[in-house]
Amino acid sequence: MKPDVEFAVWSSDRQQRVEQALARALGKRTPGAESLADAMRYATLGGGKRVRALLAYAAGEFAEADADAVDNAASAVELIHAYSLVHDDLPCMDDDAMRRGRPSCHVAFGEATALLAGDALQALAFAQLANTGKDAARACAILADASGIRGMADGQAIDLAVTGGALSVEALATMHRLKTGELLGASVALGALA
Repeated sequence: MKPDVEFAVWSSDRQQRVEQALARALGKRTPGAESLADAMRYATLGGGKRVRALLAYAAGEFAEADADAVDNAASAVELIHAYSLVHDDLPCMDDDAMRRGRPSCHVAFGEATALLAGDALQALAFAQLANTGKDAARACAILADASGIRGMADGQAIDLAVTGGALSVEALATMHRLKTGELLGASVALGALA
């Protein structure tokens, strides 16, 4: 078998696995709040390459972690990624009408529901990690650093500050490291920690 075929099979299996873990995490709909649950599922399921989850699974397998524990890490990083995309598309940020070939969450469900969906996805990511056992606090700290002011939030702040302006190569590299790279690194760390 060719190495690229082996990777395609491996990654497809892990993508399906995280999709199932995400569907379980998103669970039931609360009566009266169905639109919130629908928006969360819309933003999370059935799309994307799942690069962050694949990194978590690869690190977990390298560290010989329990696959079910890695499911929590993989779904947590994908939930954070989904939340960040929902918020990034909002009119107050990048105002993108399309995401992954379909209307962005705020276009499909309204701005208020999209904002709540992003918030709820972020909280759910930490709930996924909080139930992982003895290293849950460390796992939550890793994800908080990658998604907060030491990571994605700072990267987005830099992006907003220079809208319409120019960035130096160094500042652009810093923005990308924070906005994207920190969560990629956290994916590896969380997979290995699992």
